Amino acid sequence: MKKEIYKNSLKSSLGKTGLNVSKICFGSLTMGPLQRNMSWEEGANLIKYGLERGINFIDTAELYETYGHISKALESIKREDLYIFTKSYAYDMKTAQQSLSKALKELNTDYVDGFLLHEQESKHTLRGHYEATEYFLKMKEKGYIRAFGASTHSVKCVNACAELDYIDVIHPLINKTSIGILDGTNKEMHQAIKKAKSKGIGIYSMKPLGGGNLIKSYDDALDYVLDIKEIDAIAIGMQSNEEIDMNVLKFSRLDIPKKLYKDIQRKNRELVISEWCIGCKACENMCSQKAIKVIDGKAVVDKEKCVLCSYCASYCKEFCIKII
Repeated sequence: MKKEIYKNSLKSSLGKTGLNVSKICFGSLTMGPLQRNMSWEEGANLIKYGLERGINFIDTAELYETYGHISKALESIKREDLYIFTKSYAYDMKTAQQSLSKALKELNTDYVDGFLLHEQESKHTLRGHYEATEYFLKMKEKGYIRAFGASTHSVKCVNACAELDYIDVIHPLINKTSIGILDGTNKEMHQAIKKAKSKGIGIYSMKPLGGGNLIKSYDDALDYVLDIKEIDAIAIGMQSNEEIDMNVLKFSRLDIPKKLYKDIQRKNRELVISEWCIGCKACENMCSQKAIKVIDGKAVVDKEKCVLCSYCASYCKEFCIKII
């Protein structure tokens, strides 16, 4: 299959931002130290391989520690060929300034295509972060940010964002089984997305495979989100050229070779807590999915609730949490 055919079939437009992104958004979390812990060179090679196959949109975050991988990729590709969206937990002017400065410096770029408030839950958390929002909007006026928005696992937040004229993009969680949605079902999330889309807001969704939990029903799970016409792009983590090839074929609605399909299907990821866990509850207290609970002095994972975001790993001072 020629690269041009891939690229044409993956084209999309991200709402009122006017950004012509690919339908596949490269989720960079999985290549960083919270998961696969690839070298910058390894990650850069994946990004470049994806770009060759039409994936020009990448999602990162301050938490992910993948700025180095993207910066390395930018050494050999044109900056304007890659749309970079990042996120942070900044809540006031100081933390917002630090977050944007860190992103621009470590990405070695003069601007980011999108900056999002990370993991917002409702109109109340959006209001609590408004000082940071004001700063980011000023930086948007100056050209350091091209689009502003929020990422969320919450229906309430999508509905709240739909009422705000300064929100350009929303990055919501939605999948076939509703795994990871904090306050409702996939149908309710879809309705909220429809509302936001009607206001011209760009939508790029996350967790179509529920953090890997739906990999055994790969086709059905991806068909579900691909059939939601209000979604402009879908962020999905990829750790190999084979995963990129498979997703490009799927998003292009082309047949996937049986061998490639079987090889990917065999890959099961899970969150593992090492035996030296001291039961400090840091992971339990921060997990918005309520998927970790300390029992008898050790953290235990509820695999039915865990979306393999691996955010908990950054809170573990003992370094005993990882995804394998």
